[in-house]
Amino acid sequence: MRCLIVVPCLNEQAHIGPLLDRLDAAAARLDARIVVADGGSTDGTLDSLQARAGGRIAFFHNARRIQSAGINEAVARYGDGFDWLMRIDAHGDYPDDFVDSVLADAEATGADSVVVAMVTQGKGTRQRAAALAQNSRLGNGGSAHRAGGGGAFVDHGHHAAMRISAFRAVGGYDESFSHNEDAELDHRLRAAGYRIWMTDRTRMTYYPRASLRALARQYFGYGRGRAMNLMKHRGRPRLRQLVPVFVAPVLAMALLAPVAWVFALPALCYLLLCIGYGAALGFRQGRPGEGVLAGLSAVIMHAAWSAGFWAALVRPARRREVPA
Repeated sequence: MRCLIVVPCLNEQAHIGPLLDRLDAAAARLDARIVVADGGSTDGTLDSLQARAGGRIAFFHNARRIQSAGINEAVARYGDGFDWLMRIDAHGDYPDDFVDSVLADAEATGADSVVVAMVTQGKGTRQRAAALAQNSRLGNGGSAHRAGGGGAFVDHGHHAAMRISAFRAVGGYDESFSHNEDAELDHRLRAAGYRIWMTDRTRMTYYPRASLRALARQYFGYGRGRAMNLMKHRGRPRLRQLVPVFVAPVLAMALLAPVAWVFALPALCYLLLCIGYGAALGFRQGRPGEGVLAGLSAVIMHAAWSAGFWAALVRPARRREVPA
């Protein structure tokens, strides 16, 4: 079970060094190779990469910048001779035995792909508030890989390990997807008869975007990617995805309040619901101020996701042809 560990990366100077140090120890135990696909970092990330390059660690410039393209290129360049692709996200944290645990579950279950649950943590007030929202149903809608599920075959989860033969057989990631590329690939894996296992042996820690602007930009991409996925595969959104679709239209309708106040009523009810839910979360954890900010973070996440979803419907992206 030789493993190629791929880390897509862009401006992750705060995380990449310690992450590679931990992965290098795992690579030594497992005879693995680590490849970082850097999308043009300008914050000192390249200094950390150059200081660690050599031996089991290599890096290259990902000209397309996005994760889907970077991982595809890494597998094309370095994948021969390896059995498994391990995807590691630079904007996160992993237990020391993460790679070992995932590969052990892959061998035990016979799965073609192993995915993990993720828990969100924050280091500052705004990050903790965003994490509070994302770890709750208000922010994740009960998604299994966000809610801590595991120990079962699933349709989708946060990507960890995948047989390189399966990855190549279905054409890899669709490079027209800057977000939601993992769910799109999982759809094609299942359609081709491959099995996806969500492990309960381990999980990863994710750090949300620290600024509200970056959070909005990220969730705009998520919404756009989800709409692209549904259009490509002629799918239907699940209920937890359908609800936030209408957030942007509801907020936009409030602009008609000068005509009649009733146009603002749905938006007002929605805002009060989010802030109230967030405040309840905060009081439960003894952080009422962060709870209110969590509610506002949820509004930004929902509104940006909804805007991205509608933007993709209005102007579909041109996609790279991969097997359907």
